[in-house]
Order: sequence, then C-alpha cells, then structure tokens
Amino acid sequence: MRALLVVNPKATTTSERTRDVIVRALRSEVDLSVASTHRRGHAVALARTAAEDGFDVVVTLGGDGTVNEAVNGLMTSAPAVETLPGAAADRLPALAVVPLGSTNVFARAVGLPPQWPEATSVLLEGLRTGRFRTVGLGRADDRYFTFCAGLGLDAAVIRQVERARLRGRRSTVGLYLRSMVSEFFIGMDRRHPAIRLERAGEPAAAELATVVVQNTAPWTFIGERAINPNPEASFDLGLDVMALRQLHVPSTARTLAQVAASRPDPRGRQLVRLHDLSEFTLSATQPQAFQLDGDYLGERLKVRFTAVREALRVVF
Repeated sequence: MRALLVVNPKATTTSERTRDVIVRALRSEVDLSVASTHRRGHAVALARTAAEDGFDVVVTLGGDGTVNEAVNGLMTSAPAVETLPGAAADRLPALAVVPLGSTNVFARAVGLPPQWPEATSVLLEGLRTGRFRTVGLGRADDRYFTFCAGLGLDAAVIRQVERARLRGRRSTVGLYLRSMVSEFFIGMDRRHPAIRLERAGEPAAAELATVVVQNTAPWTFIGERAINPNPEASFDLGLDVMALRQLHVPSTARTLAQVAASRPDPRGRQLVRLHDLSEFTLSATQPQAFQLDGDYLGERLKVRFTAVREALRVVF
C-alpha cells in the first residue's frame, strides 16, 4: 500500500520529534513517502499529484486547514473529475488524518481521538485491517469543505483570530472568545441584516444577520465541549443550516447557550434552521466575511452551496 504523508510544519503541535515518531509508525504498515507544505495551498497540489500518481492513501499531519487542502486536492484530481458524480470515492486515495492542530474538528467528527499518539494507533489498525468509512462533503462554489462553512459573524471572528496569530498570538479558546465579543459589539453591522438564502421550490429567507452551514456535527469544539448549532447534521446526509435573523444581545446569548448545551436543540423566533439540503445559495447586499473549515477566505457577496454525497473514503 502506497501512502503520502503531507506534513504541515506550522501546525500548532508539530515538532520534528513528533513527525519522526509518526513517520516510523506509518512505515511499519505502508510504503510511505513524505512531503512538507511550504505555503498556503501547497497541500492541495501535493494531494492532487498523489491521486494522479496512483497512491492508495493520503495522510495529513496537521490541523483542519491541512485536511481541507488535501481534500480539495483529491476532489479536483483527474481521477475525481473523470468519474461520474457520486462515484469518485472508490477511485481516489483514502484520506487518513493525524491531528496536530488546535481544534481538529474533522478528525474528532470521524471518530478519531483528539491527541496524535492515540489517533496514530487507531489509524495504524485501520490501515492494517482496511477499515474505511465513506463521507459526504460540502462544496461552496468550487471549493470543498469537510465540516463547516460560515458567512457573517463566525467568519469575521476567524478573520480576527488569524490576524492575531500573524502577530504571534497563540490560538486559544480565550483568543476566540475575546475575538467574538469584539466582533459582535464593534466589528459587525448588527442593525442591517444583509444575507438572503434561496433554494429551489421554497420561499427565500431574507434579512439574515449570519449563517452557519454544517456538513456534520459538531460545528466546532471549545476545549472538550462540542458546539452544535445543527445537531442532526451528518456526513451521510446533505447540508444543515442555522441562521440568525438578528444579532440582539439577549437572543444571541440564548442561542449560544442552546448550541453549547449537552443536548442542543436551538429554537427561537430569530432562528432559521434547515436540515439535509442538497443545494442552496447565500447572497448579500454588502460583502460578508466567509470561512470554510475554520479558514478565513475573504469577503463574498454570493456563494452557492452543494452537498456532495459519498465523496471520499476515510481511514478511522
């Protein structure tokens, strides 16, 4: 079995020693090649080439951003593009994830332990026994995502966190919480909801303040606590949406408490929740911050979302 290990040397918990331990462990089970990323987007090219060169597995060593890039490389490779929609998974390399980021949402969502030693042990057994599961993906315009997307507040928070990290700040729960408070009270135009959701055959939902899209549950984690705006979201179904019509302090605080509950079921007059959607479009009257899988991708006026079912095999 041929495998490519894609290493992000800038991931939160990556060290040379950690990488060497993981490389030795993987080489006990597969014929391993190793490549390190040198810039944003590099993992896309590495994974695409691996698919076109006939590798059996692509292993990511990094966080959710590295996973997202590898997935986009696989899904835009020649084997994927040349296959009928929905039938690409068997022709593509399987994806395996060693979590070394700050949150590791995708790895935890597919059932892997959040710490790399335990996750590596699980992956070795999965490779040894051929244990895979097939997952669906989301697509926003021409880019794929594994667990979440956002237009509005959550993307603006990620933008602020990424700017802080460029200044040398560490990615911590406290940094995210402070950024959320700052963006909510200072950065957002909360008086003029600008987003519109449209889908075929249904009335449009207009004047939305912020929108969260999920391809699985949870949406993210704060420490060990799962945050679940759409608890029924699943890799096996379409996309789920939760939107807030207004960002008033009392209703927003109540919604945040609901999504962080041990048995989340967010409700309220300010909420729009939609389950298992195949396709829809978000548009806005003014540019909105946009994120996929926790990476800020700039501002958008319009994004078309599509559910891509049974897209990729994952070792677990």
